[in-house]
Amino acid sequence: MEEKRVEAAAAGDSDSTRRDMMLWSAGAVALAAAAGGFATPSAFGQEASLYDRLGGIFAIAAVVDYFSDQIIEDPIAGARSPNPALREWHTQQLGRLPGLKFMRTLWVAKVSGGDFEYSPTRPGATNLGLEAAHAQLRISPEEFDAVAAVLSRSLDHFSVPAHEKSQVLAAFAAHKDEVTRGWRDAQ
Repeated sequence: MEEKRVEAAAAGDSDSTRRDMMLWSAGAVALAAAAGGFATPSAFGQEASLYDRLGGIFAIAAVVDYFSDQIIEDPIAGARSPNPALREWHTQQLGRLPGLKFMRTLWVAKVSGGDFEYSPTRPGATNLGLEAAHAQLRISPEEFDAVAAVLSRSLDHFSVPAHEKSQVLAAFAAHKDEVTRGWRDAQ
C-alpha cells in the first residue's frame, strides 16, 4: 500500500499527494503532541479547535483546493449550471480561481478557530458575512445544497472524521441564508 502511495506521488498524482499530505500533517501533530512537543488544549481537558482537528492550514488548503475544482464539475452549481451567473463564473472567470481558493482557505481557517485573518473583498454584514460576495450570482437554495454536497464528498475524499465533517458542514450551512439572499431578492 505504501509503495503505491509513493509511486502515485512520484508520478504526480495530485489527489494521492494531497491526501497523503493531509494525513501526514494530522499524524505529525498527533506525534508531536504525544511526545510532549507542545501542549494541546486536550492535554488540559479541553477539546482542540476544529482548525487543529482538521490538521491546520495545509490540510484545510488541500481540501479547499480539491473542493473548488469539484464545484466546477457539478451540473447544478458548476460550468453547466442552469444559472447563467454561475455558468459564466465557472467558464469565463477561472483566472480568478486561485485567488478564490486562497480566500476560501482563509475563511475556513478563521471560522474553524485558526489564527488567520480573513478580509473579504466585498464585506457583508459581518467580516465573515457572505451575502455581498454572492449577491450577483443569485445562488438558489438548490444550488447552495449542491455545493454543500460537493463539500461533503470533498471531506470524504480526504477521510475527514465524521465529527469534524459534521462541524464543517454545519458551519457552511449556517451561511445559507446569506449566500442565497441575492436569489431571494431577485424573486
